[in-house]
Amino acid sequence: MSRVLLVEPYHGGSHAAWADGLAGHSRHEIVTVAHPGSFWRWRMRGGSLTLAEAARAAVGDSGPPDVVLVSGMVDLAAWLGFTRRFLGDPPVVLYLHENQLLYPQAPGRRGDDSLALVNWLGMAAADEVWCNSAFQLDGLLAALPGLLGRSPDQPHTGWLPDVVARCRVVPVGVDLADIAVRTGDAPTPEVPTVLWNQRWDHDKNPAAVFRALSRLADEDVPFHVAVAGQNERVDPREFTDARERLGRRVVQFGHLPRDGYVALLARCDVVVSAADHEFFGIAVVEAVAAGCVPVLPARQSYPEMVPGEWHDASLYTDGDLTDRLRAVLTDLPGWRTRVSGLDAAMRRFDWRTVIGDYDDRLAALVRRSRN
Repeated sequence: MSRVLLVEPYHGGSHAAWADGLAGHSRHEIVTVAHPGSFWRWRMRGGSLTLAEAARAAVGDSGPPDVVLVSGMVDLAAWLGFTRRFLGDPPVVLYLHENQLLYPQAPGRRGDDSLALVNWLGMAAADEVWCNSAFQLDGLLAALPGLLGRSPDQPHTGWLPDVVARCRVVPVGVDLADIAVRTGDAPTPEVPTVLWNQRWDHDKNPAAVFRALSRLADEDVPFHVAVAGQNERVDPREFTDARERLGRRVVQFGHLPRDGYVALLARCDVVVSAADHEFFGIAVVEAVAAGCVPVLPARQSYPEMVPGEWHDASLYTDGDLTDRLRAVLTDLPGWRTRVSGLDAAMRRFDWRTVIGDYDDRLAALVRRSRN
C-alpha cells in the first residue's frame, strides 16, 4: 500500500464525487487536500499557493507521499514550485476532468490563452497526464499545436511529443452501489418522467432541452419533468422560465441530497441531454445505470460512453431532439426494449470495477520511481 497525496482544487460537483470516490474505494492510503468547489478561475490562477500550504500541513501530519495525484483545476507547475522544499520527489499525475483549450466560453466573455497555458504547463510538469475520456484527450492533443504555435518566440512545440507519450485515458469512477438495478418487468407509467440532471450552466445547453419539452407540451404529449443537478447561478433564467411554462408537469426542481437524488432516479423514465460540452458525463451514467432511456446527442463523449450496439437507440443527431423525445415518450415500452442491457453495460464505470485500474496505475508509478 502506498500513500497518495490527492490534491483537489475544486471540491464540488463531479470533481468532489471523483475525489471522494477514489478516497473511499482505494486500497492505498489517500490523504486529501482540497478547496471548496467555487471560483474556478481563481483556483486555476491562485490556488497553487494556498493548496501548497494545505499540502505542507498534510505532509506534516501524515508523512511524505509516495505519489501525488492532482486534479487539473490548478497551476500544477506553480504548485510544484511552492512544495519543493517539503514534498520530496514523488511521481506526479495530473488528472484532467476538463481543459481550457476546449471549454466553451460563456456568453459575453472573451477568452484568452492564459488558462489554457496553465493546463499545458501542468501537463509538461507531470509524470503522467490522465484524461477522463478518449474524446477529451483526442481533442486536447489536436488543439495543443495551435496553442503552442501562437507563442511570440521560444516555442514549446519541441516538448509536445514527450508530453503526448505521457498521456493516458483513465475514466472517472461513479458511485453506483446505491443505485438499484431496474427489473425487466417494471411497469410502464401512464405519464413518463423526463430527467435533466446536469450542472445548471450554459455549456450543458439546457435551453435546447426546455425548448423541445415546451413544443411537446404544446402538442399535449403526456410527460412530467424532473430538473435536478447543481446550480451556482444567481439568475438561472432559462430554468425559471421553463418551470413557469411547463407548470404542473414539473415534479422536481433543484438540487437534491444524495438519498433524494437516488430515489428520484428510480422514478424517472428518460434522461435527456443537449450538452455542448461533456468530457465524461457522470450524471448520465447514473441515470442510465438506474434504467432511464437515454436521449443524448451523437457527439461529445456520449458515443464513447454508450457502447456501439446501443448508439441508434440512445443517440440523436443535431436537430432531432424534439422528434426523438416525442418518439420515446409515446412508445416508452418499445424504447426500453431497444436499450435493454445498456443499464448493466454502464456499470462498467462503477468505482468497485474501476478502482483496481486506478490502484494498479498508482502502484506502478511508485515502483518505477524507486527503481
